[in-house]
Amino acid sequence: MDKDTDTIELDASQLEISDHDDYPDGGMRAWLVVLGVCIAITDFMQSLLTSTGSVTVWGVFQSYYEVHTLKAYSPSQISWIGSTQYFLFLLPAQITGRLFDLGYLKIPFFFGTILFVVSTFLIAHCQEYWHFSCVKELHMGYLASGICFGPLFGVIGHWFKRRLGIALGVMQVGSSIGGIVFPIAIRNLIRTVGFPWAMCVMGFMILFVLGISNVALARRLPPKNISGGLFNFKAFKSPAFTIYCIANFVAYLGIYTVLMFIDISAVSIGISPNFSFYLVSFVNGSSGIGRLVTGVMTDRYGPLNVIAPMTTITAIMTFAWPYAQSENSLIAVAIIYGFTASAYVSAFSLPLYSMGVIEDVGRRIGTVRVFSAFGEVAGPPISGSINSATGSIKAVSYYAGSTTLLSVILMLVTRHLMLDKS
Repeated sequence: MDKDTDTIELDASQLEISDHDDYPDGGMRAWLVVLGVCIAITDFMQSLLTSTGSVTVWGVFQSYYEVHTLKAYSPSQISWIGSTQYFLFLLPAQITGRLFDLGYLKIPFFFGTILFVVSTFLIAHCQEYWHFSCVKELHMGYLASGICFGPLFGVIGHWFKRRLGIALGVMQVGSSIGGIVFPIAIRNLIRTVGFPWAMCVMGFMILFVLGISNVALARRLPPKNISGGLFNFKAFKSPAFTIYCIANFVAYLGIYTVLMFIDISAVSIGISPNFSFYLVSFVNGSSGIGRLVTGVMTDRYGPLNVIAPMTTITAIMTFAWPYAQSENSLIAVAIIYGFTASAYVSAFSLPLYSMGVIEDVGRRIGTVRVFSAFGEVAGPPISGSINSATGSIKAVSYYAGSTTLLSVILMLVTRHLMLDKS
């Protein structure tokens, strides 16, 4: 049998890192892969929603839809568009991650790129709630973004090992750049040329940059068919992996609440919409710095030793958020929150590289993404429902901050289990 398709019997309780010792950990080709992933994340995490504007730009769309296109619907109903798309965006990672392990990268990514660009142009013609749900959730979220995003974390692990943290940090800076550029560009384009033409301009921008990603992305290691199928249930024999999956589910219930609602909450206390809009950019600007710092620190101190304390500060800022009643205090919350939340966003996958062989990393990351998807689909609507029921953003912050702290506790349990194993 060809060595690239050999099947390795793998018990999740006996996972070990592959003995590959020839990682480039740098060089032009390796950094071109990082560039390709960085550009892709800029689009998929920022441009239109979910993945795409979703978590980092969705606040802009939420505000626009509430005032204009979908003003007949409640904020909670509108938030379902963003959260459902993110759910559908994360869910295919299980399939595309497995395909990546089996050697498939270029063709699925190209197919997803075409769908993503076409969907962006279709957004320009959406008028009804079901239009947005269909195009954003099914076409853009599930088929396009999900297909492309799944392998992006795995491919970095083919080129970096000792400097994996900094590589992932640089890669994730694309998300922050997009989080600064896209909200401002979208808002100004909507004002000058209207929503439909704004989406068309975004479509051409996305077509150009994703063309670069299609050329730059490449596998390095030969594919192997690790036993276990699409969803390797044997992996859950590892307590560390199981707890970490749960930690990611819990984290997504609350960690993005501030980001998705800070714009709207600021307007509700009398802050000018022209100013509140830029709070999302403050978050993403500080997040870019935080991702680079996180990358350097995780390589030196270990991922969970960095993610846990930084996420704890994120929870504290979530609790503090409702008490920020001025522009300056909201800027402070946005900057600190963005910097600390970036640790989880940029480094959540790092512990997974140490939980098994690199040839199976796509499936492991995909499995965790499935857990994250269920947390993401539930988190924002729960926050919206709490706000509607209580009329208080404080109650929302208590919920989101508590779930974030619980995820930290579970991360620390994971760390303890991994140390015991070693």
